[in-house]
Amino acid sequence: MALKKLLGGIVVLGAIGAGAFLFITAPERLPAETWAAAGEPDLANGERIFHAGGCTSCHAAPGAADDQKLVLAGGLALKSPFGTFHAPNISPDETAGIGAWTLAEFGDAMKRGTGRDGEHLYPSFPYASYARMTVKDIADLYGYLKTLPKSGNVAPGHDLPFPFNMRLALGGWKFLYLDEVPRVALASADETVRRGQYLVEGPGHCGECHTPRDVLGGLKTDLWLAGGPNPEGEGRVPNITPAEGGFGSWSAGDIASYLETGFTPEFDSVGGAMVSVQKNMALLPKEDREAIAAYLKAIPAH
Repeated sequence: MALKKLLGGIVVLGAIGAGAFLFITAPERLPAETWAAAGEPDLANGERIFHAGGCTSCHAAPGAADDQKLVLAGGLALKSPFGTFHAPNISPDETAGIGAWTLAEFGDAMKRGTGRDGEHLYPSFPYASYARMTVKDIADLYGYLKTLPKSGNVAPGHDLPFPFNMRLALGGWKFLYLDEVPRVALASADETVRRGQYLVEGPGHCGECHTPRDVLGGLKTDLWLAGGPNPEGEGRVPNITPAEGGFGSWSAGDIASYLETGFTPEFDSVGGAMVSVQKNMALLPKEDREAIAAYLKAIPAH
């Protein structure tokens, strides 16, 4: 009898613990007034954030060029140790894309990783970086996306093995890794450096590729931007901190020039996945590229 009571108690405690975990890690939405206060979108700023975020790199159809890159039809396969993710259609199409989404639904996806139907989104969509974006920038981006061409393409679903296909577990991942705290504490109060921090840590989501990850796929922020294995399995993503040698020997002017032209100080050219990133960065105002460069020279070396 005593053993039965003990086992029963363990089961009850387990159920309570599981219930508490699910409650604490349930998909989160921001208060409706958060988005109601955003006001009318500034489309020029929305376009600026669009390029800073490199939206075309993942959401344009594979192989799209020129104006076709603005058709955000989705479909790009993103390979990872957890399976293959497919970038969704985020064109303004009301059925296949996000044309029927409200600003609040879009904003909750960006800042909380919560889907339109209240589901956890996979962090292959880098909301762990976008969480640092301002409400105004997200509202402006949403407004700009609404001006782009529609596409009826239905992107494939994710191809993930068990247990990674269980979205409930993503609540625990968010509990561990989703916050709005700056990635690094900067000694400099310089406005240009602070702007660079915002662009790199927020919309630019540079750390998603340039920072190594732990076994759960979370960023090792103590090695912020120190490089690591290519998540798609080929080669390494470079260290872009001011460490000696390599990228660390570049001046802020070298970095800003590279982001604009695609040429390194040694007159080598950008390659790999960085090609599309650089092309997006080249569309930013000069002061944004300079801010990114200033930030990359101000962070700790690894």
